[in-house]
Amino acid sequence: MIWGIVMVLTEQQFAEVTADDSVLNVTPAAVSIIKGLLEQRNIPNHALRVFVTGGGCSGLQYGMAFQEAPEAGDTVVNSDGIRLLMDPTSLMYLRGASIDYVDSLIGGGFQIDNPNAVSSCGCGHSFKSDDQQGEQAQQGCGTCGSY
Repeated sequence: MIWGIVMVLTEQQFAEVTADDSVLNVTPAAVSIIKGLLEQRNIPNHALRVFVTGGGCSGLQYGMAFQEAPEAGDTVVNSDGIRLLMDPTSLMYLRGASIDYVDSLIGGGFQIDNPNAVSSCGCGHSFKSDDQQGEQAQQGCGTCGSY
């Protein structure tokens, strides 16, 4: 289990609570890569925004981007010296997920293990949530070639 601190940004203040598996977990491997990227890009005070957006072959896809400061309504997860930002909608889909970094011979990258996904694309960048069960997903993925 990985612990951290969660802060919910309101319009005027942060509310601090202890993070647990119900928010978002980050493995030591992912923390190390994120710290390295922040250092390499010379943006040590930025946070990593983790978000979910429509698209991909399964209907929803993951995204990540560095951002200097949280926005109103964001949840901020502090874990081992890094900050992760999530908007309320993304948090709904990512609650309880785990971010890892996997390095393999055919390519590495961040991998999200999401308990809220009922199915996912072969590449792992796109998923379908429980509330999309009845919807018809697009076929195929430009990233992994799965059908």
